[in-house]
Amino acid sequence: MTTDIQAATVEIHDVHKWYGAHQVLDGVELTVRPGEVTVILGPSGSGKSTLLRVINHLEKPEVGYASLNGELIGVRRHGERLKELSERAILAQRSRIGFVFQNFNLFPHLTVLDNVAAAPVATGLLRKHAAQAWARTLLDRVGLADKAGAYPRQLSGGQQQRVAIARALALRPGVILFDEPTSALDPELVGEVLSVIKDLARGGTTLIVVTHEIGFAREVADRIVFLDAGRVLEQGPPAEVLDRPQHPRTREFLSKVL
Repeated sequence: MTTDIQAATVEIHDVHKWYGAHQVLDGVELTVRPGEVTVILGPSGSGKSTLLRVINHLEKPEVGYASLNGELIGVRRHGERLKELSERAILAQRSRIGFVFQNFNLFPHLTVLDNVAAAPVATGLLRKHAAQAWARTLLDRVGLADKAGAYPRQLSGGQQQRVAIARALALRPGVILFDEPTSALDPELVGEVLSVIKDLARGGTTLIVVTHEIGFAREVADRIVFLDAGRVLEQGPPAEVLDRPQHPRTREFLSKVL
């Protein structure tokens, strides 16, 4: 699979996030290089999904920031402080960050084709006819060219998630974020979604994937990041983190999931 995407660098700088008195992210520092596949592992409640949402500013950190190719996301520098951008400016930035959710989030009243074509039209990137042609190309890439006229309710969960991946590609983002993309799927449908993500990885797209699929992480990741209680406890190549974990908490976690 090839894509028309310029892979981006993602940097997360000293990010802290609270929900009330509960600290969800505690000083996260992370750099994802262009074309790198980073898999984030960790127990439930460790802050993995929140970290993804900070990257595209769906969640606003109290301290720190994320950047894409050196450009701060959701904020700008104002002297020594960071000032929130307008919602319009934030939406423009988000168009360069694809996001694939756990539960597909497709528009039920739109066909598969129109689900994929909607964002390029809404943002003015393409006119309707060109957007639909591009959407057909993307649906072919995820193996669903024959489902263009179907509605989400007529598809299996795996097919819906593949449509969601095509939709994430529609604006040619610099990075794609996956938030446990197989967790809502029946076990027999997991493979078809992971296969599409593997194709993206081979195509050189920058990917950040939150998942519990350890076999996928071992096969596809350039780097694994282990997150616990909002902190990065360990990171490195799969062979190191999965086979020779250094932190006791990583070893404990892996002993339960491997």
